[in-house]
This record gives sequence, structure tokens and C-alpha cells, in this order.
Amino acid sequence: MLLLIPVMLWVPLGPFVMGALGTWCALRPGWRPRLLSVLLPLPLEPAGFPVVLQLRDPTLSDPIWRDDFLGTIYVCVLGVTVLPWLLGYGVTRVTRTLCARRSKA
Repeated sequence: MLLLIPVMLWVPLGPFVMGALGTWCALRPGWRPRLLSVLLPLPLEPAGFPVVLQLRDPTLSDPIWRDDFLGTIYVCVLGVTVLPWLLGYGVTRVTRTLCARRSKA
């Protein structure tokens, strides 16, 4: 039950946190901001996988279990974590590039 609490908080708040981290990484040069943005969600995301394993018998031949597992990866890892980070990073880089071009002209 304790593992479910971080997941329940990460699902609604994670996209905002990861979008802010993506923006922060775009504004700061170097490897340290990117390393921090990778290390922050690591303790929260694996907590969702035991929830999926408890729902079904973990046999890879069972298509329902495989679909639940892949759905968790798609939603929790890609949808909640990676996509908001990429959007925050990309929008900030494009905005800074356009502002730099306008200031040169």
C-alpha cells in the first residue's frame, strides 16, 4: 500500500514537475541538470509496476497481463514523465532561439 501513494501523487503532479524540469534543463547548460531530471522520477516510477504485478498472474504468455504492463509503461513512463519533459525542453529552446533571432535583427 505504501508503494501506491507515490504513484497516486505522481500521476496528477508528475507532468507539471517534469515540464518544469525540462524548462530548467533548457535554461541551464551542462550535464548536471539533465542528470537530476533523470534521477528525480526514478524512485517514483518503479512503484507503479508492483501494482500491475499484483493485478494479474505474471506469466508472459497471458496477453491481459502483457497489455496491463505495457499500458503502465506507456502511461506512467512515457505519458507522465518523458512527454512533458520533452515539451518543456523543446518549447523553451524554440522560444529562446526565436527571441535571440529577433534581438539580432
